[in-house]
Amino acid sequence: MKTILTLILLGSSYIVNAAEPARELQIQNEQIIKPEIERRDIVIPKIDTENFEIGAFTGQYNMEDFGANSVTGFRVTYHITERAFIEGVFGSTEISDTTFRSILPGGLFPNEVEPLEYNYVIVGYNLFPGEFFPWEGVAWTSSFYVVAGAGNTTFVDQDHSTTILGGGFRILPKDWMAIHMDARRHSFESSITGTTKVISNLEITLGLSIYF
Repeated sequence: MKTILTLILLGSSYIVNAAEPARELQIQNEQIIKPEIERRDIVIPKIDTENFEIGAFTGQYNMEDFGANSVTGFRVTYHITERAFIEGVFGSTEISDTTFRSILPGGLFPNEVEPLEYNYVIVGYNLFPGEFFPWEGVAWTSSFYVVAGAGNTTFVDQDHSTTILGGGFRILPKDWMAIHMDARRHSFESSITGTTKVISNLEITLGLSIYF
């Protein structure tokens, strides 16, 4: 009898000891922190898919030998891809030969102030698409781009074949509106000062355009 009792106690002790690791594993599993991930509603912004852009600009046109004058114009742009675009531009300004009239009687122009108009077509390429941060918490799509093209400049009743090189910075406060800051060099052959030479006229403008 005593032997049987001893065997029963040993068996109970074995069962208890065997169950301990299972209990400890269960407790450890219950202590693991289960993170609760908060699900957020993601709103995908609408991206304007319009490829045409039309806008106006104003700035300064600096004609070699004659100084800087205000210029205004408009442009129509077609975006071939996200990077490449083609653009048609028309602009006008007025050039004065007042400085020369103090030296040469009658000046260089038929009139003291003569209109200058130009039109050209350029191709452009967005080099560095990115974002512009006007203030904290706000990001606008932006890009730096380069342009090159050719056209015509009409000045003192003469047409001059013109080449255009330049670059600019574009930001989009809205997906349908863009602000442009451009610097472009207009080069053409002129003999208005009595010597035939290629002159380079720097134009710096600020423009506003919309997509449609």
